[in-house]
Amino acid sequence: MIIVLRGIFFISLTLIFYLSLVPASEMEFFNALSFIEDKISHGVIFFYISILGMFCDFKIKYCIFMAIIFSFGLTIEIVHYFHPFRYFEWADLLANFFGIILARATYYSLQKNLKTLLN
Repeated sequence: MIIVLRGIFFISLTLIFYLSLVPASEMEFFNALSFIEDKISHGVIFFYISILGMFCDFKIKYCIFMAIIFSFGLTIEIVHYFHPFRYFEWADLLANFFGIILARATYYSLQKNLKTLLN
């Protein structure tokens, strides 16, 4: 099961990176989002990849894993800075960070509740 989750995780990272390179005007759904809706979508996407990655049970500390995921988002924003049809936005990084933190809190809560149920 872990191998399947890890496959989904890496496919998701690849898809997210690819979609970040496509001009926003070519993705009608994302192009129509307001500022707030765009930041919510960033938070949801980074929540998704963060919690999925935590369930992959990589043999690294959670704080290091979270830093890697944040660095992935930072890399995307740096690419956007140089991309002719995209823009670097600090608010995107903040939304990514909140998604990562919310995923960690959710995962921690799920772990704690499962341990309580099993005991």
